[in-house]
Amino acid sequence: MKQLKLAYSTLMAKHGMGATLFVAIAVTLWVVVFITLPQLSMLDYSFRFNLPADQIGTEADHYTLEQYRGFFFNADGSLNSLDLMILVRTLVAAVVVTLIDVIICYPIAYILAHGAKEVAARLMVIGLIIPYWINEILRAFAFRVLFGATGVINTVGMQIGLWDAPVDFIRADVALYFGLSYAYILLMIFPMYNAIEALDHTQVEAARDMGAPLWRVHWRVVLPVAKPGIVSGATMVFMLTAGALAAPQILGGPSSLWFTQLIYQWFNESSNWPRGSAYAVMLLLTCISFVLLTMRVFKVSVGEIGK
Repeated sequence: MKQLKLAYSTLMAKHGMGATLFVAIAVTLWVVVFITLPQLSMLDYSFRFNLPADQIGTEADHYTLEQYRGFFFNADGSLNSLDLMILVRTLVAAVVVTLIDVIICYPIAYILAHGAKEVAARLMVIGLIIPYWINEILRAFAFRVLFGATGVINTVGMQIGLWDAPVDFIRADVALYFGLSYAYILLMIFPMYNAIEALDHTQVEAARDMGAPLWRVHWRVVLPVAKPGIVSGATMVFMLTAGALAAPQILGGPSSLWFTQLIYQWFNESSNWPRGSAYAVMLLLTCISFVLLTMRVFKVSVGEIGK
């Protein structure tokens, strides 16, 4: 709260009362109308029975834990291992995609911040941004074309003799992992870049002059500075990957049901909004808990991520 007051005080000192009020009102409306109220409405739905329209508001319409019980247990009282395993598989996949993006984006962010000259850095940024002018769904279908049985990768692989028969990259979820990693790569690069850019490059040069190998320079000098940016980017990539719907539907194999697809089925195919809301709440709480645990493990605060 103190940091928020300080931010508004700084904004007022620089731009005046009008700009400060505009920002305060816009942020408040965004947080309340587009984030808080929909989440509260979904939370309310998750504690309701799935009733016909003519019974809503009657005595039968009261709060219950039935939807959450249905998430954990089947009708016969046995553990709902199917849905729980789908949630676990979704979270594991989100972690894998996040790690892939960290490995790919760290060297790119470092080169942008301290390796490339001004013109080269701008060209690299343009090269990263321009592909995202294409719609996300079209990019997902492009990955399906690349990794399909008759796609470019299978065709080239068989022509140069790497394998004799087409590899089913779709069923193996290879296309899904690559597609999701590519979909959110910018959200990983730019937080890393912002953090690494703040590093004084003379520290890297001093470490190299004293004989430190390259891996140790990055481990002891660069990574401590880049850590808030890495955690910030990883948080966004993890949350968006766990909540992705279009890419899993387009690139996922027949046995790789995503948890968001379960939520979609409850809402749209079963018309059971209370159960869908309960599943959505469980996904949200699980993801937030995982992110907070990760921040605690890496000793990064919310304030550091927001810098």
